[in-house]
This record gives sequence, C-alpha cells and structure tokens, in this order.
Amino acid sequence: MKQEIINSINILAKENEPFLFVISYDGDDAYVSRLTDIDPQFCMYDFEGISNIAGCDTNNSPLPSTIRWEVDTPAYEDYAHSFNIVKSNMLAGNSYLANLTCRVPIRCNLSIYDIFAHSKGKYKLLLRGEKKQGKRFVCFSPESFLRIRNGRIYSYPMKGTIDASLPNAGQELINDKKEAAEHATIVDLIRNDLSRVATDVRVDKYRYIDTLYTNKGDILQTSSEISGLLPDNYSEHLGEIIAAQLPAGSITGAPKKKTIEIINEAEVYDRGFYTGVMGIFSNGELNSAVMIRFVEEDKQGIVFKAGGGITAKSDCRKEFEEVLQKIYLPIAVDKVAGT
Repeated sequence: MKQEIINSINILAKENEPFLFVISYDGDDAYVSRLTDIDPQFCMYDFEGISNIAGCDTNNSPLPSTIRWEVDTPAYEDYAHSFNIVKSNMLAGNSYLANLTCRVPIRCNLSIYDIFAHSKGKYKLLLRGEKKQGKRFVCFSPESFLRIRNGRIYSYPMKGTIDASLPNAGQELINDKKEAAEHATIVDLIRNDLSRVATDVRVDKYRYIDTLYTNKGDILQTSSEISGLLPDNYSEHLGEIIAAQLPAGSITGAPKKKTIEIINEAEVYDRGFYTGVMGIFSNGELNSAVMIRFVEEDKQGIVFKAGGGITAKSDCRKEFEEVLQKIYLPIAVDKVAGT
C-alpha cells in the first residue's frame, strides 16, 4: 500500500476522527475521508447501520415493474485458459490456493445508485467518480475484513459456497473435501497475517455457515473468525496494520506473494477497486469489508466482477458455474427478470 495512504489513515486514527477508507486491490489508489467531509453526491455508505443515507429518498429512484438483469456469460474457453494457468502452477507446487476472478458484462435497466438504494447488504458502498478511472461502482459485500474492538483485531475469511436449495445443502458444504481444504488454507494464511501485527492469535470460530439472499435464490457460505491482541498504541499505526493484511488473503491465496504473481498472469483485466477493502474507523473501533459482490460502470457499460477459490482438486466447470452463481442482485426475486 502506498505510504501516503498509510499516512492519511494514521493521522485520522491518531486524531480519533471518524473516517472512511476505500482501498484498491493493489493498494495504489484510495479514497480516505472524515465522515463529516463526505459528500453523498460522491460517496454513500451503509456498514451495518453506520451510514450517510438518512437523507436518501429512494422514492426518487423507484424500481421499474420488472428489473432487467441479463448476464453476458463469459466464454467457457476463456475462463478455462485462465483456470489452466492457475492449475498448472498448483501442480508445479507454486500455489496451494488461488482466487481467480473475471469481468462479466451485464445488461441492466438500473443505475448504480438504484442498485445501492434498493439492494440489501451487510456492507454497501456507492462511489460515483470517473468511469475512466474505475471509480464509479457499487459494492454490496457480505464479507467482513478486519474488525477492531476492545484492543483485539478480528478477521472473518469467507470461503465455500453452495446453492441453499439443494438437499442437505449445509451438510454437503461442510462435508465437501475441496471446500474444507480451501477453507483450512485460508484460515492458516489469515493467522499468519494477523501474527504480523498482533499477539495471542487464535481461531475463535471455525467454518460456520451464513445465508446470503439473492435474486437467484439463497446461497450458503462458510466463514471463520480469527483474532489477535493489538498493542496499546495501535491507533497510531492503523495504516501499517491494515497494509500488513493486504491484499486480503481470501481474494488472493497461499503462499500470498507467489499466488499474486500467478493471478496477475491468469487474469486478463484490471481488478481496480474490486477485491480491495473498505472500512470505517470510529471511537477506537474498526469495521471493514472485502469488496466482493461488485458492480462497476465504465465506458463500455455495466460489469460485474466475480471469482472464486481454486485448489489442485478444483474442477474447471464447477468453478465456472460457481462464479456465475455469485453474479446476483440482492433485491427481491420476484422483481428481477432474466435470472
């Protein structure tokens, strides 16, 4: 992460000034601002009820009677080419887990503001910057990144997905050996990352199931909770603490440094802010999220960026279908056509 971004975060945290940060995947770009200085015309946020949308009148943005949501499914051969780059590196022992993502065009009759105003999400962010700079997007992420409370730092990696409508879906997910191996790898990686900034690092909860509600129906995902004890003066070094965890382990892989190189070779687009992190620091506490479930507006139209974890046991077709499953709107199913 660029030093100027680290410095901005350190200054605001030391002043105990409530602020928002939005950091790109590569850590080279960021939006950092005091909450009191944020213009809702440029940035809107809702992090588990902490938001600046009190004056947001969704009646000014009514939903159409039918929402158009059509996915231009990527060519399977293109995905398979990227997948094979990752898989061959795994067979060579260069990586154990890699998060492979792609850019998927969408035809939709909603603006990114409409999506923000009407979608449900644990963490929601709308940034209305320049299209050409990749700063015009909405994110409705279910995945917590880092939390800090009472002097402890917590991380919540999310790995493992299944269609909730399948028979015994929860048990199938828990028993899936590939998903279990993927989750174990990422938990170990996060433990190591937290150990760089904290002591007494431990796994508090392992592979619990969350339900996500989508326009395609419900899906189940598994998460874990890992925590560590921070030094008393952690707020003076919050920028370094965040930087030490980036890019997030759940959207890169293990070993992290080499896997990032493999991802850069396999993916044929710029992630930009997708899979970066966003968060709010206030009163000594941090609540942040990984920017997944990400819709971006650029010069070519609306795109959804999505991906999933790959291991040596992964099946290409199954992983391709999992990516498509994650391309959804968190809006009532009966309102959405083309799903």
